[in-house]
Amino acid sequence: MGPPVGPPRFPVPPPSNGDAPARPKKIKLTAAEAAEEAEVREEDSAELIGQRDRLLEKFTVMQADLGGAFYEMAIRDHVRLDVLTRKAAELQRVDAELLAVERVLELERADAAGLCPGCGAPYGHAVRFCAQCGTPLVPTEAGS
Repeated sequence: MGPPVGPPRFPVPPPSNGDAPARPKKIKLTAAEAAEEAEVREEDSAELIGQRDRLLEKFTVMQADLGGAFYEMAIRDHVRLDVLTRKAAELQRVDAELLAVERVLELERADAAGLCPGCGAPYGHAVRFCAQCGTPLVPTEAGS
């Protein structure tokens, strides 16, 4: 099967254009501003966690439905690949959406610097290579 169709519902931060991964600028906030910002982040996290839970439940139901459909077709000796393929494609779309939400949540939890351009895994501020796929995270000069 090919890659999932359509963009994820939650935006994934784009890779930085500079020589090094972009780091958030530290701005001094008053205690009230910091508390308000933390509350907004908690609300966003709660919304993302709710979205993840709904997608996980949907994925589980769809996976069971796909398995059940195949079983019913197999015992009747009438397997319809077009139906199974359509159900599997929808399951794959939900799985990709779930993965995107989980990556955004991981970024929030880990205070990551960004996402690997090769595989999309989160990475820290001082990391030069992705631990998941080995992609260089610091651009190298041409001809080096």
